Amino acid sequence: MFVDEAVLDVKGGDGGKGIVAFRREKYVPRGGPNGGNGGDGGDVILVADEGMNTLHAFRFTKRYEGGRGGHGGGTNQQGRRGEELRVKVPVGTLVRDEATGELVADLVEHGQEAVVARGGRGGRGNAAFKSSTNQAPRVAELGEPGQAYRLHLELKLLADVGLAGLPNAGKSTLLGAVSAARPKIADYPFTTLTPQLGVVSVGYDDFVIADIPGLIEGASEGVGLGDRFLRHIERTRILLHMLDGAAEDPVADRRVIDAELRAFDEGLADRPRILAINKIDLPDVRDRLPELQAAFEAEGVKDIVAISAATREGLDDMLRLIARRLAELPRPVAAPEAELPVIRPVAVDEDEFDITRDAEGTWLVSGTRIERAAVMTDWSNSDAAARFQRILEAVGVMRALREAGVAEGDTVRVGVAELEWTD
Repeated sequence: MFVDEAVLDVKGGDGGKGIVAFRREKYVPRGGPNGGNGGDGGDVILVADEGMNTLHAFRFTKRYEGGRGGHGGGTNQQGRRGEELRVKVPVGTLVRDEATGELVADLVEHGQEAVVARGGRGGRGNAAFKSSTNQAPRVAELGEPGQAYRLHLELKLLADVGLAGLPNAGKSTLLGAVSAARPKIADYPFTTLTPQLGVVSVGYDDFVIADIPGLIEGASEGVGLGDRFLRHIERTRILLHMLDGAAEDPVADRRVIDAELRAFDEGLADRPRILAINKIDLPDVRDRLPELQAAFEAEGVKDIVAISAATREGLDDMLRLIARRLAELPRPVAAPEAELPVIRPVAVDEDEFDITRDAEGTWLVSGTRIERAAVMTDWSNSDAAARFQRILEAVGVMRALREAGVAEGDTVRVGVAELEWTD
């Protein structure tokens, strides 16, 4: 089954927690702290794979999570790093943040990767907090949770040539005649319900043709599911516009498709194009061929070929013309977004914070550093809680709360921590 959209929940692995431990040996009665750090959580990475051509696999598995980091150990043992999770997606997949619509990655080359959820940092053990003024710290951090996002995946097929035309123009018959693809063919509209790909060989040259389900008037607005399928020809280098020569008015049919392409994407209407008049094996079509060619030339159409997809007449000449036109065009270049290895930059100043107050009177403190400190603090450890308060003082949160009017007994929420203010 061809599936070109999917929604995934991804989460980086949580970091392992650091531990509180002290060196204890027979002749060292007061050994120093040697609690090890926790390991970092594993990332979730999307990898473009040319062996896939659909998002069907994501219909059933929708949650992907990196491995959890191991906890630290005594004698300064570092926790193991969580295993990264590599998820294969088809080449041509666009990845967006479901909540914001932000473009996360554009995977257009085989093997291209994008980190979509970073693993959390491992918590530090008490050995990391030793200083000249604190020789025996009893503080260790919990692991930082991994990033979590809901992603929207959208597949845009990568092909050299896009087949466009009204239903029953003969596109599927043509694809089956010039390649090893075996699309469904029948004498009724919308036989093709999913995009089809076929590889065509012309001498020493190969190119890929994408057959898009038949377009109708209003396709750019979703009529006949046209808006879902039109995106699959956005990345083609040439459009092969097929017309049914036996139709009542092929000239009007061409204008319908032109209008829909332009309405969907202005660039599609200006894409290099070859016009193929199909069904010249029918006597009536062959008789009216000069009239049709003259009408199209009068409208500025340059590359016009007459073919019969059923009998293969004219197909070799058409394929050679396509190969020549492709050779004249530059190779497509990957989108700039595809080169970004990291999709969500860290805040420039992690010490920045905001203070607001909700309708219930709770003070809400938000900021990168302080929220991370809150979630990594072991609140069952009084020394760790005191350290968190010192962080608030150092960053300036305590002073800002006093200036904002915090009063004795007020509730202050910092990330996951809900605290009661007291002087």
